[in-house]
Amino acid sequence: MFGENRVQEFAGKVEGLRGLAAAEWHLIGHLQSNKAARAAELFAAVDSLDSVKLAEKLNAAAEKLGKMLPVLIEINVGDEEAKSGVAMGSGELGKILIGVEDWKNLAVRGLMTVPPYSEDAEGARPYFRRVREIRDKIAARHLPGVSMDVLSMGMSHDFEVAIEEGSTCVRVGTAIFGGRAKAPRGNHM
Repeated sequence: MFGENRVQEFAGKVEGLRGLAAAEWHLIGHLQSNKAARAAELFAAVDSLDSVKLAEKLNAAAEKLGKMLPVLIEINVGDEEAKSGVAMGSGELGKILIGVEDWKNLAVRGLMTVPPYSEDAEGARPYFRRVREIRDKIAARHLPGVSMDVLSMGMSHDFEVAIEEGSTCVRVGTAIFGGRAKAPRGNHM
């Protein structure tokens, strides 16, 4: 399973990856609703659903493609303004869970989160625990169209703590590929 952060970046790579039939590509980055149709076309799953509006767009796109699109609901567990995801206490999570019954081409498979960054991996533990508890409460409700089989949390620097707190899927790209090159700022000549 491979993750990509950006729809447009992946669109430029997809032709060169056609020979990797066994590879499954997931969108793991923030998705703007105006790119939902392209994302539904390109990816096997979207792991960053964060609003009813986006769910409706993804469902419509998946319906046109005649496919069932697995999604994870992204939880902004630290209520950080700079991060995407359903804000804690916003009511959006409940609205998504209610809407799932009407979205026949979306399958909610679980939750995803990126906690506030901490140099010490242990700093992420309370956030991971909180998201696991949310997942457990949702799973206990046995909602139609919702399974809570996937708990995607933990990255290269904190995945061990995430696994201890119940993560079933970790994102370790930096550990494998190294960090992304930073784009230069401003106009340098």
